Amino acid sequence: MTLRSPGRTDATDTLTGGPRRRRAFGFGGSRRARGGAPLPLLVPALIGLAFLTLPLVALLIRAPWRSMPELLTSPEVWQALRLSLVCATAATAVSLVIGVPLAWLLARVEFPGRGLVRALVTLPLVLPPVVGGVALLMALGRNGVVGKWLDSWFGVTLPFTTTGVVIAEAFVAMPFLVISVEGTLRAADPRYEEAAATLGASRFTAFRRVTLPLIAPGVAAGAVLAWARALGEFGATITFAGNFPGRTQTMPLAVYLALQNDPESAIALSLVLLAVSVAVLAGLRDRWMSAS
Repeated sequence: MTLRSPGRTDATDTLTGGPRRRRAFGFGGSRRARGGAPLPLLVPALIGLAFLTLPLVALLIRAPWRSMPELLTSPEVWQALRLSLVCATAATAVSLVIGVPLAWLLARVEFPGRGLVRALVTLPLVLPPVVGGVALLMALGRNGVVGKWLDSWFGVTLPFTTTGVVIAEAFVAMPFLVISVEGTLRAADPRYEEAAATLGASRFTAFRRVTLPLIAPGVAAGAVLAWARALGEFGATITFAGNFPGRTQTMPLAVYLALQNDPESAIALSLVLLAVSVAVLAGLRDRWMSAS
């Protein structure tokens, strides 16, 4: 055994940079590289930035700012805007009611096939929206697997109705909520729930009084993401609910229709959706920055 004084630096450490390197970079090597970016990385990075921002800048440049108030207050645009806000809010409420328990199940309960269930839950994230609309028709249409029973037993028809819009938007938006809440639940300390259980609280009471307040920021972030996704949904909505003004024509559908007949109205509606997206990003910025 070789003893060294606390202030002494061994020659091997000096040559190899052992302790000094660990002190400089930390055990995880967390020090960021300084200096200018290398040209082979800088050029494609700038091209990527231009590729993502140029269409948005072009939208702002070509916007009919002088006639914007008149365009946004027209009855057709206001109808689509009001219907979009109502349906997106209703779809978010549906996602909260059934999505938060689903996220808790995936995060807290061990059961066979949990990985498969998680894959099925997240499938709408990568599924083409039009395919999602066709799947909803096959399930809930008048001749669908479940829809035919709803029609024959209760006289309920979901496709091409406002309720169908809510269902289509909830189908594509709920995975965003589930992923956000599940991640928050996995990060939360389960010992608080166990402590509540030792004090006599049931599992549901522990979830309602202990877990839910802990994960409230994650639930709020997931709800905002789901609302924004529902507001911008197009493919599943037009396939499952159609495009009927005042009943199923949401803002993305109105943009598509106006682009053929009135491009200025299409740009005005697009700017509204862009403003909503920017507001969502600004609202979630603090959460993302604190998680990075």
